[in-house]
Amino acid sequence: MLIPRRWGEKTEGARRATGVSANEPSRPAPLVPGGADPEVPPKPSRRRFTAEYKLRVLQEADHCKQPGEIGALLRREGLYSSHLVLWRRRREQGLRQALRAKKRGRPARALDPRVNQLERENARLRRQLQRAELMLELQKKASELLGIPLRNLDDAESD
Repeated sequence: MLIPRRWGEKTEGARRATGVSANEPSRPAPLVPGGADPEVPPKPSRRRFTAEYKLRVLQEADHCKQPGEIGALLRREGLYSSHLVLWRRRREQGLRQALRAKKRGRPARALDPRVNQLERENARLRRQLQRAELMLELQKKASELLGIPLRNLDDAESD
C-alpha cells in the first residue's frame, strides 16, 4: 500500500526488521554447503616463508641499485619492508637457523630426569595399594562368611 507524503511524494509501505519490504522477494539461500555466507572470506592464516625463499629475496634486494627497485620487489612478492629488516638482521648474525620459522608459543619445560622414574614408581605403588585393598576386602568377606569376628584397627594399634 502506498501512502502519499508531503509535496506529492510517495513512500513504500511498512518495512520488515531486516530492511526488506514486504513486497520484495527474499534473498536466495547461500549456495555454499553448511549454510555459510559465500561473501564472507575465510579466516586468513599466517604466512610462513622458507629459509631459501628469504635468502633469495634478500639477494634480489641486495642487487637493487636504482631508487624504487626495492619497493617494486616488495610489491611483487607481497612483502613489507619490515620483513627485509628482520631477515637482514638475522642474516648478519650469521645464523642460517635464525632464518627458519620459529616455533610459536611457550617453550617446553625441561623436566628433571628423575620425574619419569618417580611417576613410574608412583604408578607401581598405586597398583600395589589397590591389590592390598582388594585382599583386605576379600578377608573381610571371608571372615563374615565363616563367622570369625575381626578386631577394630583401634584395638590393633593399642597392642
